[in-house]
Parts: sequence; C-alpha cells; structure tokens
Amino acid sequence: MGKYKIAAIGGDGIGPEVMESGLKCLDAVAKYIGFEFLVERFPWGSDYYRAHGQMMPENALEILHGFDSIYFGAVGDNEIPDDVTLWGLRLVICQGFGLYANVRPAVMLPGVRSPLREELSNKINWVMVRENSEGEYAGVGGRSHRGFAEEIAIDASLFSRVGVERIQRFAFDLARTRSEKHLTCVTKSNAQRFGMVLWDEIFAQLAQEYPDVKTDKVLVDAATARMVLNPSSLDVIVASNLHGDILSDLAAALVGSLGIAASGNLDPSGNNPSMFEPVHGSAPDIVGAGIANPIAAIWSGAMMCSHLGEKVASSRLLAAVAEVAKANEVLTRDLGGAGTTEDVTKAIIDALERDDLDLEGFNRIGS
Repeated sequence: MGKYKIAAIGGDGIGPEVMESGLKCLDAVAKYIGFEFLVERFPWGSDYYRAHGQMMPENALEILHGFDSIYFGAVGDNEIPDDVTLWGLRLVICQGFGLYANVRPAVMLPGVRSPLREELSNKINWVMVRENSEGEYAGVGGRSHRGFAEEIAIDASLFSRVGVERIQRFAFDLARTRSEKHLTCVTKSNAQRFGMVLWDEIFAQLAQEYPDVKTDKVLVDAATARMVLNPSSLDVIVASNLHGDILSDLAAALVGSLGIAASGNLDPSGNNPSMFEPVHGSAPDIVGAGIANPIAAIWSGAMMCSHLGEKVASSRLLAAVAEVAKANEVLTRDLGGAGTTEDVTKAIIDALERDDLDLEGFNRIGS
C-alpha cells in the first residue's frame, strides 16, 4: 500500500474549513482505493503572524521539503496587508521551490449555472497554464522618497528566456495530451515591447517543435472577449503570472463560481514538493458560517492525487464531484443551493464510495 506524506497548511479565512473538507475526501478515496495519506498540519498564516511576527518560520521550506506534496487552504486577512500575507507564505513556497507551472482547469460542470447562455457555457473546457515564478510577480522594484510629494514606487516585470521557455514548453506538452491539441498564447506585446515580445518570439520558435499542436496568440484584452463570446475557440491557454491570474478568475466566474476553481503549483522536475490549493481566496466575510464551497479544495486534492501517481483516485474524486453537481440537490449558496460545507463534503464522499459511480462522468466533459 502506497503512503504519501502531505503537509497541510490551512492558512487564513475559510482556508482551514475547505482544507479539512478536502482532507476528508482524500482520506475516503485513499481508503476506497487502498493507499494512505500521512497528513501533518501546520498552523502558518495570519494568526501565526500575529503571534510571531512572520507568516511561517524561517526554516519552513526546509521542513516542507521532506513531504511528497503540500495541500494549501488560502491566504489573506482583513487586518494584515495583502502584500505581507502573500509574500510571507504562498509566494515564498512557490518561488522557493521553483513551482513555476500554475495549472488551473475551468470546466463547465453539469448542473451548475453559468452567467453565459447555455450554448456558450457548455463549450468551456479549458486549462489555464500560468507562469508562476517571475513576470509581474517577481518582486523586483522599490519605493523612494516615502511620504513626500515626489514619492515614487516601481514594480518591474521580469521575464527570462529560461522562465518563459519552460512554462511554454510545459503548456505545449500538456496540449499534446488533450483531444483538441490546441494552445493559445496570451500576451500584451503591442504595449509591452520587451518582455511580452520575448514571449511571442519564444512561442513561435517552440511551435516549430510541436507541429501536432495547433497554435494561436492573442492579446490579453482580446482574450477576455474571446473567453466570453467564443469559448470553444480555446483549449489550453498559456500566460504570464499576472495575465494568467486574472484570466483564470474570469474563467472561474464563467463556469459558475470561484468556489469550484482548483489549482496546482507544480515543480515538473519533481525535485520539490508541489502545492495544491483552491483559487477562491480567504473569503473573510463567511468565515465560520459553514457555507464555504469545498469543491475547489476537493478538486485540488484530486489534482494532487494525479500528480502523485494515484490516477484512479483522482478520477474517482472528480467523478463524484461531477455527480453531486449534476444532481443539483446539495450545493452551496454560490452555486444557487442551500447546502453547507459539510453537506457537500458528505455528498461527495457518499458518491465516491458507491460501487456504481459513473467514472466517466467527469472525463466526458473534462478531457
């Protein structure tokens, strides 16, 4: 029986709530299939910051390196500036471990309503590949003359050939595994004359190595319109750190809710533990209300299973999510239901433990 060491960091807001729901589902599917997750929880985040003056201990990366994977909840607090919380926890892990590939699927689940007309929303089946280590979130810049009228603040985007080529090559390889075999590169090279032009040039060069993958490129502002008006024209999308972050939130809204937006922060080399997390954020306004949608955390857990080689477990988790969504009986408020976090978690566990679960229920829409 396989055993996997998982570092669980609930973080802030609803993060601990949805993470615990995800862990319950992971434990259930592991028992059903026949393997085991060995979970160690770490109380890092804003409460830790209030007690210790930092979001996590200095040797956090050293501690985390001994795990097979990291399962993360959320970061963000009403009392602590967002740049402190983000740069003190999530970005330290992503950059410290070289988790340069941020993968965010967007699939229209059956039974879930989109703000788009049905004939458009049913065409949404995307994977957003976001560069996750440099670009607009490189942390390069500074401020001077603080408090004076002439105060200035500079944030510099950093794009390296190594960083751009490796994320684009990852996206090409991913596109090859999908039925459409189509990759769209999103930039803003008409306005950003250096870094984004480098993106376009590298993309054109790599396309020559992947003749079996259909390619096109689009400016980021035009991409937003295309996502809304012509969703079937997109399959795998590769974008910079900032563009990928924004577009994936739009994608989540179009498929019904940020509450079902999953992600994986990957080190494709396997030298470091990858980290899996829901995209929805800490949602401080509903903390403790028991109404947070756990699907994004559970979906992220399914991505973690797949990354660890437990493909059957991943498929079973996603099939259970699809079945609960299709039934449209136990869903949280963001999806138009009245269910609690616990209700949805229990429904998904009940579904994944059924021998007659339709294992192709998700694969028919999400591949």
